[in-house]
Amino acid sequence: MEVKNPRNYRSFVIVNKELGRNGFKDEFLDAITMDQIQQLLEKNGLTYDREDPEILIRYTSNQDPRQKEVYANQYPMWGSRMWWDPWVYNPSYFNRQMTTSTTQSYELLQVIVDFIDPHSDKRVMTLTAVSETSSPKQRQKMVAKSTEKIIATYLKETQAK
Repeated sequence: MEVKNPRNYRSFVIVNKELGRNGFKDEFLDAITMDQIQQLLEKNGLTYDREDPEILIRYTSNQDPRQKEVYANQYPMWGSRMWWDPWVYNPSYFNRQMTTSTTQSYELLQVIVDFIDPHSDKRVMTLTAVSETSSPKQRQKMVAKSTEKIIATYLKETQAK
């Protein structure tokens, strides 16, 4: 935060929408984010103002493909003794050869939203949500949920002042 005491802003503009810049590689994810930001802010009493907004909103994303190893135990732990001392009865703890591993691809997805005061030209705050996704459908849900959490945090921080 560059602004120490953010005030209760009443109007906003989404910079990405006005300049035609995508914050995501996927246009559908970009549309989800843009629409959700606008709907959530308007639902909470802010108005969309292209001419003289009190706050500028800019969003970007970072989509990083990654892989991780997933270990599956060939011998499930059974019996009541495992609840008392699970390390003794876990074959993977003592012998990695007894477990099978597979590689799972996933994507580390970050949604980054900047809130900027145009009059002082300072950043009010930058909020980031990070999640792991492994399918396009899950990616859409996580982007929507991340955007919702970011806007809720922004509203909580600015309306509490």
